[in-house]
Amino acid sequence: MSTPVAVSPPALDLDDIHALIRNESAAVDREIGKRLDSDIVLINQLGRYIIQSGGKRLRPAVLLLAAKALGYTGQAHVVLATVIEFIHTATLLHDDVVDGSGLRRGRASANAVFGNEASVLVGDFLYSRAFEMMVEIQNLRVMEILAKATNTIAEGEVMQLINCNDPDIEEAQYLAVIRSKTAKLFEAAAELGGVLGASPAAEPLLAAYGRHLGTAFQLIDDALDYGRDNARLGKNIGDDLAEGKTTLPLIHVLRTGTAAERALVRSAIEQGGLEQIAGVVAAIESTQAIAYTAARAEGEADLARAALTPLPDSPYKQALLDLAYFSVHRDH
Repeated sequence: MSTPVAVSPPALDLDDIHALIRNESAAVDREIGKRLDSDIVLINQLGRYIIQSGGKRLRPAVLLLAAKALGYTGQAHVVLATVIEFIHTATLLHDDVVDGSGLRRGRASANAVFGNEASVLVGDFLYSRAFEMMVEIQNLRVMEILAKATNTIAEGEVMQLINCNDPDIEEAQYLAVIRSKTAKLFEAAAELGGVLGASPAAEPLLAAYGRHLGTAFQLIDDALDYGRDNARLGKNIGDDLAEGKTTLPLIHVLRTGTAAERALVRSAIEQGGLEQIAGVVAAIESTQAIAYTAARAEGEADLARAALTPLPDSPYKQALLDLAYFSVHRDH
């Protein structure tokens, strides 16, 4: 593991970043509303429930900023940012059904309100609507990136399912899951900016940026799962443990903890549930597992920033650099 370098405070704050793409983001919101429209009332209700539930819209923002960083002036970035948000939302709907989650972004999950069947089917609708929209762009490279991304995300979901309740998962296996399940859509979003900017040389650079940014983001999410106060995160403490997920804080305890701590965490993963959450959190704290996970996230953020070095300087590039900072230095 590389040692993270000292990181200067961001040049832009989050308000500055949002201001750079305020018009484009508003256009994405309008596009979402238009594309969610269906003669099926339940699709409208459930789709709007999850889309309007207060998500960060980070993935669409990455696409918009990447395209603008390369001087793109058309409108396809608005359509593709909507596609990215629809794919992301579809994965959330399906995730919550698979995980049996009752809370999403601080309120009842869609499956808790509308039922599992409706959540799965509306997730399928969002996927199919996303593919309708990407065809409109009439760019085979766009289709290739998004088709590969959705397939990789599905593989990541299956890998995570296989790994549930397995305390012998190693760090490399864990990273493979989050790079497929979470980071791949960040990667696709950033890479599409390179496609729209007509810069083949920038595509792999932006793809690497998105991959490392998404990995850092998920590492921090997994660390925050064991925070003492998860209210701002919109979930309950130990949700991952309750589902039997072996995330990096637990892997670190299993690798460095005392025999008693390792036995406790192993048992908690195998059994799922939250009966042993107090002891697990104590073991995480005593082994500094959160600090370790945060350091790994900072290392990924370093790699994300480094990938952008060859791009020309601009406020949009600076915003992408600063998003890597905020992906790590956040509490929700």
